Amino acid sequence: MQYQSTRGHNLPQHFSDILLGGLAPDGGLYLPAEYPQLTADELESFRSLSYADLAFEVLSKFADDIPAEDLRDITRRTYTAEVYSNGRPGDDTSLITPLRSLGEEQGTSLHLLSLSNGPTLAFKDMAMQLLGNLFEYSLASSGEELNILGATSGDTGSAAEHAMRGKKNIRVVMLSPHGRMSSFQRAQMFSLQDENIVNLAVEGNFDDCQDIVKAVSKDAEFKAHHAIGTVNSINWGRVVAQVVYYVHGWLLATDGPGQRVSFSVPSGNFGNVCAGHIARCMGLPIDQLVVATNENDVLDEFFRTGVYRPRAAAETHHTSSPSMDISKASNFERFLYDLVDQDAVRLGELFRALDTDGGFDFSGTPEFDRIQEFGFVSGRSTHANRVETIRDVAQRYGVTIDPHTADGVSVARRNLREGVPMIVLETALPAKFADIVREALGTEPERPPAFEGIENLPQRFDVVPADVDRVKDVIVEHTGR
Repeated sequence: MQYQSTRGHNLPQHFSDILLGGLAPDGGLYLPAEYPQLTADELESFRSLSYADLAFEVLSKFADDIPAEDLRDITRRTYTAEVYSNGRPGDDTSLITPLRSLGEEQGTSLHLLSLSNGPTLAFKDMAMQLLGNLFEYSLASSGEELNILGATSGDTGSAAEHAMRGKKNIRVVMLSPHGRMSSFQRAQMFSLQDENIVNLAVEGNFDDCQDIVKAVSKDAEFKAHHAIGTVNSINWGRVVAQVVYYVHGWLLATDGPGQRVSFSVPSGNFGNVCAGHIARCMGLPIDQLVVATNENDVLDEFFRTGVYRPRAAAETHHTSSPSMDISKASNFERFLYDLVDQDAVRLGELFRALDTDGGFDFSGTPEFDRIQEFGFVSGRSTHANRVETIRDVAQRYGVTIDPHTADGVSVARRNLREGVPMIVLETALPAKFADIVREALGTEPERPPAFEGIENLPQRFDVVPADVDRVKDVIVEHTGR
């Protein structure tokens, strides 16, 4: 399996070559030269596998340069019931991502795929725990060190830090928007006292944090000298790890070959739903991929109209589903690359239009017609929608959901098709967003015992301006290079 850049940098690269990095040398994102395929017979043979062994089967198609026995050992050490033990009462955590069937609506079945059973109670753990073990394996083989620079709108940071804490030869510098995460999310990150974890609260929004990470990654000399890697969703290893749970969700929701399901995905940075797009391109029988946004609806606008117009920081809303308060989805480039039939020159024209005109318009073009061919539909959810959906799901099904998952359910309900099961990807356990749960239900969300009082723990972080050079100074200070 060889990889190429969305910007045309096509020197042969293998999985291990791109694992520790983020952006390609030309500033693009890595994708395989062609997507491996899952046949109907192969999918049926997966039904008897554990999640860990399913992960091996899927990942081995992308990481064929890692010896099979080593990769299988990594997936089996990663996906254990002990690591993913923080699920909802009644969930079978041995399944790692159990499917919770809610009920019948509009002639079809509505489900939640539980992705928040990991150490930080968010779906990001599904990929981060794997990346931690893959990184440690790779660094042990090479004897090198890695300094991870990341940006988070809430859950990526804590998942990355909990996956990397204590790992040999790994340091994490994580940027987050100052004052824009929930108190639970802040506590999960800032209460960590490990010496290899550095938290920077940036005076700006998530897009500012993300821009800093990209700017540092584009400085090839600085990146190489300080051994900078990334765990943001621009990292290919994270995206491909998420493909696994789409396959697992399909297996749990069907009982025979060729049956189609739809997935509704709360979407901010487009990494999660991009993994669904890749699974569909591999042959997984997906009917619709429902992109559910909050008030920051750049992606919804694009999928409805063909107009892509990222918002400025001042136009980005601070909402009650804060992990999706993103107006420039960095993973969207991977989908655009496929949408323009992997034409790097055409993609370059689009990004020049972004720089000069602030956006581009696909309406009335063949590319806009292809959006539906790829199965995408979308919708926007508001605070009122979230509150009503949290209240309705609790009253109707006895299940409490977090606000991002509520966005997913709200938009999913507008796109149900008779006879096609709809799977909503759970984003986090509701304990991480207690304020809106109290507003909707008048009660405190249940939290696992290990997280009681987490907000009262001592916190360690530094507030910094949204300035690339200031962040570089911090990296120099902590790496000693």
